Amino acid sequence: MTILYVAILYSPTLILRLPPPSSFKTFMIRRFICAGISTVISLVVCAFILPIKRWNMSYLLSAYGIRLHHTWEAVVFPLCLTSLMYIGSFILKILSIWSSWAEHGDRQIDISFHGLKSGLQNLINWMVSAVYDISVWRMYIVAPVTEELVFRGCMISLLLCGGFKAYTVILLSPVLFSLAHLNHLLEYYMQQNTSLLKASMVVGFQLGYTVIFGSYASFLFVRTGHIAAPLVSHMFCNIMGLPAFFSRRTWLVSVGFVAGAISFVYLLFPLTSPALYNDRTDNCECWHTYCYWT
Repeated sequence: MTILYVAILYSPTLILRLPPPSSFKTFMIRRFICAGISTVISLVVCAFILPIKRWNMSYLLSAYGIRLHHTWEAVVFPLCLTSLMYIGSFILKILSIWSSWAEHGDRQIDISFHGLKSGLQNLINWMVSAVYDISVWRMYIVAPVTEELVFRGCMISLLLCGGFKAYTVILLSPVLFSLAHLNHLLEYYMQQNTSLLKASMVVGFQLGYTVIFGSYASFLFVRTGHIAAPLVSHMFCNIMGLPAFFSRRTWLVSVGFVAGAISFVYLLFPLTSPALYNDRTDNCECWHTYCYWT
């Protein structure tokens, strides 16, 4: 599945012999289609491998953690938990906004009808531009959805059914997840026209971060049995980037990061308790063994 997810991205030019894309948007749309095809193939193949006893859609989707019940818990609790690691980033952002306001202190806030209308129009324009931005779709929609379905929904289900222990799955599946990002090494090396050593260091750092996040996402999926938990965390982390743990501007960033990290560790198991995301946790037939995790 890892090889398929990466190799199919290059199939339009290498296998189908299509002409090079005329623009970056066309290039990304091709990749979106390829990622979607590989995801569907993985879901179908996984369905035939898993020991599914009842072939109905709801039962099949639940094998991948796709279910409607307990959705708000799977969205809110993991999102709050993940955001604790970004308290330093939030503090840095607030300070940046505060500094910007201080530099333009002579500006008055227009709370008239015209001012509110102008502000609303600016917000709508920003949202429209984001919708038509192909990079936004890549980073915050297509990549998180396809990667979570393949590397969490399919792979973790197969590994658990294959007899691997939960902690082994949490440590093993992120390695496969990181291998799917090795193609960035070649792309970075060729596009940036840099040395192989520098490209290896940059991509190596990215792979390390990918392994760490992959372990956390796998932990969320195994604990909750809900695909929404790692999905919203993936989207949020892509939006925020790396957590800010140090800033020369103020020591508050480091304090916030440490406080958030301590809170994260303290609340990691309580906020991912299987009982929060399932009506029952005893004698269940789930693929994620959350019923056996205490």
